[in-house]
Parts: sequence; structure tokens; C-alpha cells
Amino acid sequence: MTTLFDPLQVGRIALANRIVMAPLTRNRAPGAIPNALMATYYSQRASAGLIISEATAISPQAQGYADVPGLYSTEQLDGWKQVTRAVHEAGGKIVVQLWHVGRVSHLELQPHFGKPVAPSAIRAKTKTVLIHNGVPSFVDTSEPRALDVEEIPGIVEDYRHAAENAIACGFDGVEIHAANGYLIDQFLKTGSNHRTDDYGGSLKNRARLLLEVVRAVVDDIGGDRVGIRLSPVTPANDVFDADPQQTFDYVIHHLAEMKLAYIHVIEGATGGARELPDRPFDYEALRAIYRRGGGNGAWMVNNGYTAELAALALAQGADLVAFGRPFISNPDLALRLRTGAALNPGDRSTFYGGGAKGYTDYPTL
Repeated sequence: MTTLFDPLQVGRIALANRIVMAPLTRNRAPGAIPNALMATYYSQRASAGLIISEATAISPQAQGYADVPGLYSTEQLDGWKQVTRAVHEAGGKIVVQLWHVGRVSHLELQPHFGKPVAPSAIRAKTKTVLIHNGVPSFVDTSEPRALDVEEIPGIVEDYRHAAENAIACGFDGVEIHAANGYLIDQFLKTGSNHRTDDYGGSLKNRARLLLEVVRAVVDDIGGDRVGIRLSPVTPANDVFDADPQQTFDYVIHHLAEMKLAYIHVIEGATGGARELPDRPFDYEALRAIYRRGGGNGAWMVNNGYTAELAALALAQGADLVAFGRPFISNPDLALRLRTGAALNPGDRSTFYGGGAKGYTDYPTL
């Protein structure tokens, strides 16, 4: 019987166990530059089979929150090299999550105070984080502008270049963030995409950006170093799709042929309920379509998993289980799951922004 503590080969990446540290935005990269404190934070958690870094902007336009890192400047790449080196020295594996927030941003965070970009000029009813004088605050996102079709190839190129930078920085691979109401997800879902050109309207057109990005990244660094994160029914960041089962069945069918390292699926509402009565979804059917289509990547499940739920998921065919917030306050979460030890409570006041407090000072067993 498969357990969380069994090793697994995921594409090109050999994992010591099946416990994944999910991406967690912590807003501790002033100037969007990774730093030594972040290297300590990630290396403390290297006993996870795989670490997925916090979401990382692929360009200045892709930024949506204060003090989150990027992957496009020399200073940022140098900072990430500290992080990957520290994780590898601690025996861990780490991939970077590639991120374009689209409309989930604010004028203060955009180059030259420009409007955030989106598939359509529809403002997201959600918040972002600004930090003034070291104090984080949640503020409404700004009104976006619709991308011109001529701009979209440049965004695909930004993803490709960021993936190339990631490998140069020592990451073991990349995860394309296509979930949680950010740019790729905005294009995919009907509630945020009202376009009438080749990137809107039909399901094929709405999925075009996602598939173009994945193909570009796979062509550059190889599918065996690429994962993708999907969230079929989450309401995060004001997204909604009229027929999520049809949409994601289509997407997963096309992803199957790309021979990715893994598929990362958020079940239910991100960070919330696992079951949404108003948005039913068949995740087992989704995985079956992927396997029938020849998809051989690891299947990663995420959202509110405990040790008991994780064991059940593995028994039912999942390959990896991602844990999010428990990793914030339990750097040795893998050991605690193995031994059944109690978990440290998290200090929510330090989740976003700040320094070492609530970041690198949680006790281990």
C-alpha cells in the first residue's frame, strides 16, 4: 500500500517522499528580490519531497502583490540561486511557480502606474496586498484593461523566458500557475473572459493561452520538468465558469499529450471548503480522462488535506499530496506526519509581510 513516505520519480525529479509543500505567498521579498531570509525559510522545509515556491512574477506587469518575488532581473536570479542552493544542500527538491496575476493587481504595483491587464476589462471583486512603512493592508484591486491580441505572444514569451531563468537559477523544474483566478485562469473561464477574438468565446479559444504557455515552456525546458496548477471550481479572486467540467475535461485531455511531470489540482475552494454544492465537480473523471489520453505525470491533490485524508487519496490513485498552511508553522511537517506529532499553531498576523517572526522562528520537534 502506497504511503506518504514512499519515494517517487516525478518526471526528471526524484522525490524522497510524496509530501509536497504547496506554494504560499508570504510577502517577504522587498523590491521583488529573493533574499537570505527566504533561503533559510525554504531550507528549513526541505524534508518535504517537493517544495513548490511561492508564486513568482514572470515580468513587472505580472506583479500583483507587494513584496512578492520575480524571476526576470539579474538581482532576482541571484537571489533565487541562494534559495535553490540552500534547499539542495539540505537534501530537498524545489520548483518555482510561474505567475502572472492579470487583473488581480493594483495601479501602485504596475509599471508606470498603468492599469493591470486582463482578458476583458472586468474588475475583479477581490483584494490585493500593499505594504506601506512595513505595514501590510488589503486593498481593492484596480480596474484592468483588456489585452490587445498583439500583446499575448509577448506574455507567452515571458513565461518561456522565466522557465529558462528558473533552470539557470538551479530550480529542479517549474509549475505554471493556471489557477485561482489569475491571468491564465481568467482567460479560461467564462465569467472573466468576454472576448470575441481568437482568445475568447469558444472553449477552444478560451483554453488557447493556457495551452500556448505550456507548449512554450515544455519546448524550452522539457515536459519532465514542468507541472501545472489547476483549480476547476474555486471562487478565488472572483472567477467563475459556466461549465467547469466540460472546460477542464477539455484542458486535461490536451495536457495529457504534453508528458508533463505532474498535474496539481485544487479540489473545491482554495483554502476553503472541499465540496461546493453550487459547483459540483468530478475529480475522478478528470484524472481518468488524463490517464486515458496518455498522461503519465504524477497526480497531485490539494486543499485541506490531513494525514488521514492523504492516505485515502493515495489509496484511490493520487500520487502526491500538497499541504499548504501547515507548512508555515511546521517546518518539519514531514516528520510530524510520519510520527503523528502535534502541529504548531500558525500566527495569522505574520502570514503576509514582516521579517523572521512567524517565518523562520517556528520550533521543530
